[in-house]
Amino acid sequence: MEFFLAILPALFWGSIVLLNVKIGGGAYSQTLGTTIGALLFSLVVYLIARPELSKLILIIGICSGIFWAVGQSNQFKSIEYIGVSKTMPISTGLQIVSTTLFGVLVFHEWTTATTIILGIIAILCILAGIVLTTYDQKRSEDESAKLKKGTVTLLISTLGYLGYVVIARLFSVDGWSALFPQSIGMVIGGLIITYKHKPFNLYAVKNILPGLFWAAGNMFLFISQPKVGVAISYSLSQTGVVISTLGGIFLLGEKKTKRQLIFVAIGIILIIAGVICLGIAKK
Repeated sequence: MEFFLAILPALFWGSIVLLNVKIGGGAYSQTLGTTIGALLFSLVVYLIARPELSKLILIIGICSGIFWAVGQSNQFKSIEYIGVSKTMPISTGLQIVSTTLFGVLVFHEWTTATTIILGIIAILCILAGIVLTTYDQKRSEDESAKLKKGTVTLLISTLGYLGYVVIARLFSVDGWSALFPQSIGMVIGGLIITYKHKPFNLYAVKNILPGLFWAAGNMFLFISQPKVGVAISYSLSQTGVVISTLGGIFLLGEKKTKRQLIFVAIGIILIIAGVICLGIAKK
């Protein structure tokens, strides 16, 4: 039962972008709908659990949520350029590497030779996995241009996700307490980013569903952490990249050659191996 709870975040998070793309509506309607869904779910959780909600938690949570909206909206934009099966491994890998390096440089998380070695191996595995999942034997000029746009967009996305994680950690804000304020910040950020693009439509309403999925995954992550430990729950939550990547290929019909499929499979394995190494290093 504990393992099942720990794997739920990966199942929910890995399914989000597949739902978004299936529903459609473009990056702006997807962003707005997803943030509203997260707010609705988090409000219900807050009313039931009643976690501490001080002025500091409220401010930090809202700021964190605004950063998340920047990260998520740019991830959606990248999907429009290069598809789910390329976006998600790159996005996940960049998030893991950036947050890990921040933890090492600012919080000095790697304090022994073993953790340093494991950490370096993990980062190398993840970077190699990213390269392999974006492999194209022959790429047209248009595809190359789209990959460049998608990569630049994902770098901006990564900065947003990094801010989302880092600001809460810097002020030691508990995840349960931050859940509702973060969702408020997500909606605020979503409105700021999308209001010029007229996102208020039926697609935005439909994209509330993925937002509920995201918030549910977040909740189950908090529930599983005290049961299986932060390292294991973190590692398992990141395996959602397998679902989103393979879903992009087999459910959304993103075309891959046999060679590309092999490289994608190896890339995913390397990313997961890197995540596991980081999980061990975090113990």
